[in-house]
Amino acid sequence: MTFNITVEPSQRQFQADADESLLLAAIRQGIGLPYGCKDGACGSCKCRLVSGEVHMEPHQEKALSASEAEQGLILTCRAQPRSDIVLESKQVTSEDAFPIRKMPARVAKLERLTHDVMRMVLQLPAAEAFNYHAGQYVEFILRDGDRRSYSMGNAAHTQAETGGIELHLRHMPGGKFTDAVFNDLKEKAILRLEGPFGSFYLREDSERPLIFLASGTGFAPIKAILEHMDSQQIQRPARIYWGGRRPQDLYMHDWLQSHCDSRAHFEYIPVVSDAAPEDGWTGRTGFVHQAVLDDHADLSAFDVYACGAPIVIESARRDFVNQGLDIDRFYADSFTSAADQASN
Repeated sequence: MTFNITVEPSQRQFQADADESLLLAAIRQGIGLPYGCKDGACGSCKCRLVSGEVHMEPHQEKALSASEAEQGLILTCRAQPRSDIVLESKQVTSEDAFPIRKMPARVAKLERLTHDVMRMVLQLPAAEAFNYHAGQYVEFILRDGDRRSYSMGNAAHTQAETGGIELHLRHMPGGKFTDAVFNDLKEKAILRLEGPFGSFYLREDSERPLIFLASGTGFAPIKAILEHMDSQQIQRPARIYWGGRRPQDLYMHDWLQSHCDSRAHFEYIPVVSDAAPEDGWTGRTGFVHQAVLDDHADLSAFDVYACGAPIVIESARRDFVNQGLDIDRFYADSFTSAADQASN
């Protein structure tokens, strides 16, 4: 049985079958509902059920609490329709999504940026341009059907210069995919991809100043957005907060410092949480989202784009809203690992 789904206030409409999630139905039909993990682990797809009935599949409590559910909130990645539905998701715009494609990709370059971060450049088929919003991601399709998601670390217009799409992969010891990448994968190997996915991209209809918040390899999609802003001559004031445990975790520190030094509207604030004496670190210390709070007593005038570990995203969302940020101006991509999803 098929039901009609309407998203307010954009009035975008799509259809969903009773045995599929609202999110997957939306993705299939090019509706840009926000999401992160697609597995009920991160809470990025949380939105309000205005009317209608859904069946909620199992999910993590941290993604949607019982009290939030009582207030009418749902996770679209775990909600299956049981009637026509009206949702409220202010992040959905009228902009059409780029088509999602499955394609082979050749490993053009593997470059270790640190002992546990690899820069991978993938050459895509030349027959058709691969278009995406800076900030979106692709999924690797593994031989057993499992998938792993990684954000593009370069804007779409740079593909000719870069040689393809750029990904930043952190090694997860014991991880099925990253163990293979760091130990066995060779240049010229062929991998399978699908994408682009995700609702983490710059909303260009706003003129508000920006705060970018990244932890670890959450810097990748933010780097892509910064490159996109350059190409479109978008000069909204932006402060980029990038956090890592040790200074070496800020694996493109010099690139970002140089990029911001040459642009009056950008400011870079690196933050290290666990510097050792031998690091010689003299910059900001502590949790990266706390650095934002320390610098801004009132966040009501900003748009925030946050990307990284789930604990960073969850803490930032909660504390930034408490410090005046409009929740609808908090755009996030939570880098949920396979281990996080397995605990669902």
